[in-house]
Amino acid sequence: MNQHPLNLLRRRLLQDGEPGRGPVVYWMSREQRVRDNWALLEAQDLALTRERAVTVVFCLARGFLGAGRRQFSFMLAGLEEVCRDLKALNISFRWIFGDPGSTLPGFLSRLDCGWLLTDFDPLRIKKRWTQSVLDQLSIPVYEVDAHNVVPCWEASNKREFAARTFRPKLQRRLSEFLEPYTQLIVHPYGHQAVHDDLDRRGILQDLHLDQTASELARPEPGSAAAERALRSFLAERLHRYAGERNDPNADAVSGLSPYFHFGQLSPHRAVLEVSRQDSAPKEAREAFIEEALVRRELSDNFCEQTEGYDSLAGLPDWGRQSLEAHREDIRDSLYSRQELEEGQTHDKLWNAAQMEMVRTGKMHGYLRMYWAKKILEWTESPEEALSAAIALNDRYQLDGRDPNGYTGIMWSIGGLHDRPFAERKVFGKIRFMSYAGCTRKFDVQEYIRRFEGLFTEGA
Repeated sequence: MNQHPLNLLRRRLLQDGEPGRGPVVYWMSREQRVRDNWALLEAQDLALTRERAVTVVFCLARGFLGAGRRQFSFMLAGLEEVCRDLKALNISFRWIFGDPGSTLPGFLSRLDCGWLLTDFDPLRIKKRWTQSVLDQLSIPVYEVDAHNVVPCWEASNKREFAARTFRPKLQRRLSEFLEPYTQLIVHPYGHQAVHDDLDRRGILQDLHLDQTASELARPEPGSAAAERALRSFLAERLHRYAGERNDPNADAVSGLSPYFHFGQLSPHRAVLEVSRQDSAPKEAREAFIEEALVRRELSDNFCEQTEGYDSLAGLPDWGRQSLEAHREDIRDSLYSRQELEEGQTHDKLWNAAQMEMVRTGKMHGYLRMYWAKKILEWTESPEEALSAAIALNDRYQLDGRDPNGYTGIMWSIGGLHDRPFAERKVFGKIRFMSYAGCTRKFDVQEYIRRFEGLFTEGA
């Protein structure tokens, strides 16, 4: 009764064992959606062939890498939608409060779980959670990569040097994996499906979260909103993407990164839909696919293959050595963490970018590079620069705490996936960006006018 023929290379066996007599359980983590989710499709396929129920479980940890009320509120709103969608499919949805290693094994034991499937995630904390759960189980456990078009372990088995070494590997496998999704069906087993309601406001109150970053009215959370955002991009901005995406004033970017981060939208779906837009210029489609496929999946490769993906140890040798050689260089300006957080520097463009992030939960991609490089220029050491950039990014960005964020900061500060440039003070051979250079790219004064007053307006 195999309803969903799947490419089994999307999953890998983490642990074999003797199945229990209960349902197939999908431990949802990175992919917080029902539609277009290879892991959930695989769970249902497995359950159909064995005439079992399907249960989806989500473990809600009390804290996660600097995320606060802003990020948890966005996530929980999306999970409310997941619960509703699963209910319509007769698939149970359960959520557990606490660290997965402490709570999930007991829950699975009470269910007499047959098979466990979980999401692939290259971050250390997710790997630790998974290993902690595995250490307490004796049932079969599979990991499914529903985040990347080409599964991370299929794309490359080593750390890639740069996009130019990674791109051909993806392109060779793309026709194999960039296929239309199959659809979930109303599940015929487990007619007593259980659905835990998520009291979002009550949970947020119980978590005692950092409220420095306030909740946002936009973007609207959830998979339905994510799909509307994708349709809007395809209809209104894709045709301008190639020529205008690096202009922060042009409104030519997709705005999909928060939905990708929380798994409310499949990057596979976005790449598939963009590739079908024959009316859009070829260069626009290629530019989007370069960002959403090549660069994004390169970030997963880096974090998967690099234990210290957020430290100097994770940098290429030339970048680390260059920063070390210029460690004692005199900085023209130094700012404390608080001054950076409050946008109190001499650079109005940087302050405006910081305020955009603080108040809106996002920052334009071109300015993210400038923003991080200036933190290197204005802090006492490369270690402090990395620490400050990661802490601010993870606290305020909706899409922080993500391989893309760590990789982008490591590129900006340490030359990851880049090449050496002419040597200069503080930066050494790391690529330099300047205020003057930005003025040649876009109307800096227009951007400053839009965002420089946001901090005082929100105070």
